[in-house]
Amino acid sequence: MQAPGKPPNRINRAAEPAFITKCIATVFFSGYSPVAPGTAGSIVALIPLIIFPGMSTVTLALITISGFSIGVWASKQFERVYGDDPQIVVIDETVGMWVTMLFVPVTWFTMTAGFILFRIFDIIKPPPARQLEAIPNGWGIMLDDVAAGVYAGLTVFLTTLLI
Repeated sequence: MQAPGKPPNRINRAAEPAFITKCIATVFFSGYSPVAPGTAGSIVALIPLIIFPGMSTVTLALITISGFSIGVWASKQFERVYGDDPQIVVIDETVGMWVTMLFVPVTWFTMTAGFILFRIFDIIKPPPARQLEAIPNGWGIMLDDVAAGVYAGLTVFLTTLLI
């Protein structure tokens, strides 16, 4: 049995994902970061929130749903070649970060808190995130990070109510 995130012993280079699929799955190649690729993918998710500070919840929801749908497809392509949840696939972290920010006001505080909390929940994977991760065909890659994003988003939301 192969360890999660590790490429199979024999990589099928003929099935290597197309350039556009690599751009999507690795979020413009941020997944190739030599240090903490998941963190890099999470940081990239904040860029549109910073560039478009007045982005509506509806717009972010549409971006998140689109990113999730395309992410399942792209992740599946990478799973076929590299095995379960390859480290270079970070579209899941990007979408998870957008889920975190979906129902909270976008401020420097919420982005910072959301980023830190999302990374913690993504790493510890509380239930049902760990169980969701086992779903095949790109779904598990995406869904465990959506769960982490929900946990982080709820925590940030509740924190903003208390402040």
